[in-house]
Amino acid sequence: MATPQANGRPAGLGHALVTIGFLIAMLAVNVAVFQGTPHLPLVLGTAVAALIGWRLGWSWKDLEDGILGGIRHALQACLILLVVGCLIGTWIQAGIVPAMVAYGLRILSPALFPMTACLLSSVVSLATGSSWSTAGTVGIALLGVGQGLGVPLPIVAGAVVSGAYLGDKMSPLSDTTNLAPAVAGTGLFTHIRHMAYTTGPSYLIALAAYLVVGLRQGSAPPDLAAIDAITRAIESRFTIHPVLLLPPLLVIAMVVFRWPALPALFGGVVLGGAFAAAVQGAGPGEVLAAAYSGFRSDTGVEAVDTLLSRGGMEAMFPTLGLILCALGFGGVLERTGMLQALASAILRLARSTGTLVLATLLTCLTMNVVAPDQYLSVVVPGRMYRDAYLARGLHLKNLSRALEDAGTLSSPLVPWNTCGAFMAATLGVSPLSYLPFAFLNLLNPVVSAVYGFTGLTMHRADRE
Repeated sequence: MATPQANGRPAGLGHALVTIGFLIAMLAVNVAVFQGTPHLPLVLGTAVAALIGWRLGWSWKDLEDGILGGIRHALQACLILLVVGCLIGTWIQAGIVPAMVAYGLRILSPALFPMTACLLSSVVSLATGSSWSTAGTVGIALLGVGQGLGVPLPIVAGAVVSGAYLGDKMSPLSDTTNLAPAVAGTGLFTHIRHMAYTTGPSYLIALAAYLVVGLRQGSAPPDLAAIDAITRAIESRFTIHPVLLLPPLLVIAMVVFRWPALPALFGGVVLGGAFAAAVQGAGPGEVLAAAYSGFRSDTGVEAVDTLLSRGGMEAMFPTLGLILCALGFGGVLERTGMLQALASAILRLARSTGTLVLATLLTCLTMNVVAPDQYLSVVVPGRMYRDAYLARGLHLKNLSRALEDAGTLSSPLVPWNTCGAFMAATLGVSPLSYLPFAFLNLLNPVVSAVYGFTGLTMHRADRE
């Protein structure tokens, strides 16, 4: 977070609170009352911040430079998102995503249902990068199965949410996984590898907890009709073969061998197109259409069609617009000194690496509560604390990890957050009901805070 230049008078904490308060009010009205998107409230918030900056003596050129400077941080993420859209479309066209879903559904174990529900949701969310699509398709089917097993629905919903948000946090196909490193200033695959230190233990503990909970529920005969219907619909539309798992493995290999994100993901797009032609018999026009406009499923099974009708470069445009609006807002706050005023007030209490990480986590959680949008919980704290991490000699991947550990994972636990509202409407279970059973979402921020205070995996900037 750069120090404001002398072109205008730096904003104080009161100016920052007025701007943030206005944004929160506009988001509450637009999202909660009118069921709108955060785009226009962010634009209006940017206008208010710019007006306050102008009153403090900042010229329009200064403010415009702040907006463009904020957006410039996310240009690589924007390019990656466009490639990811192409990747999702071609991988569905090729049968790669359907194969991963079909194979995941086959491992269903009724006797260990909560743990299995989490695992299945994890497979789908990692394959698609979308927690909402996972919950809205496989999640609904798993709720029906859980009800047949006699498993309480809050437990099933908690397992689905945990699995769905594993992919939302860890999959390179997820928009927040791309957004967090872009805001913090580190690389996509560096960010994913570093998150494994906190996510891995949290996920294993969560699976163990679901195993214990599941063993206490008994093993009544299940009704697997919903799962069978999804599997049959997938196999009737696509040729499912183990060779379709090769492209994801190759992309994972590229990640392991530290390929840059754009070439690795674009290589996945090329592989998806090749497999769509070779395995599914798709023509060049169909592949190009899937890459740009996404794949449209027509199996006749609503759950399958909802899951697989997605992807394409075009589908990323609303997310790109939201990123530009959010980072433009953050750029004005940074240029006029509002972020510095907020950060200074909080950092007076953050006198160690542990308290800095804790402050980041709590700010992300607070943003999800008071400014109910997952993206803002990543963008605003990321801009606030970037310089503080650099001042302590910490690698910025520590910041991007903390942003997702709390910002991404706490969003479905807040009933009025866009993510919490979607999960409640989709799963039919209140976030306050499934919150005690969303083990991954609860554990991951705690593990992250422990790492901050103990110094575990808090890598220094000079190590890379």
